[in-house]
Amino acid sequence: MVRCVFLDRDGVINANVERDGCAVAPTRLEDFRFLPGAHQAIRRLKSAGFKIIVITNQPDLATGRTDAATVEAMHAKIRDELEVDDIKICGHLDADDCHCRKPKPGMLLDAAAEWGIDLSKSYLVGDRWKDVEAGRAAGCLTLFVDHGAAQDGPLRPDKIIGSLAEAAAFILGEKHRGDFP
Repeated sequence: MVRCVFLDRDGVINANVERDGCAVAPTRLEDFRFLPGAHQAIRRLKSAGFKIIVITNQPDLATGRTDAATVEAMHAKIRDELEVDDIKICGHLDADDCHCRKPKPGMLLDAAAEWGIDLSKSYLVGDRWKDVEAGRAAGCLTLFVDHGAAQDGPLRPDKIIGSLAEAAAFILGEKHRGDFP
């Protein structure tokens, strides 16, 4: 079976923007920029044999704050510059109660079926409680990138880290282990 590192998009591989005092996803391509160390961290994980799959909630599609062409342009930039294998997206709102919107594990389960991923030997790296809960529900080891933002739900990660680079260092240090703690 394949091992994977699932990455949330906004706040993990690219910078959030501020809107109404909150850190949120960019809605314009000109505001989309990679976080320092993202390229190297993903390259190191790929070199170690992990699949890299981005899983991202994008409710701004449902609200009309951004359009599909802009989101796809951002994802084209990710595909062009980062060594990712796939990008899974949920464009719904919480009220839609779909299977793919984090904290539900639908995107991870779909990716696991498509790519032959062993979720029990995989990781999820995210910066919101919903990311962590989706990873937990799928059976992954969860790493929370702590930017100091208040969370509006339960936060129960396996490990708290400060960046994707730190997550890669942790994951690569654990790669030799057969089981997670």
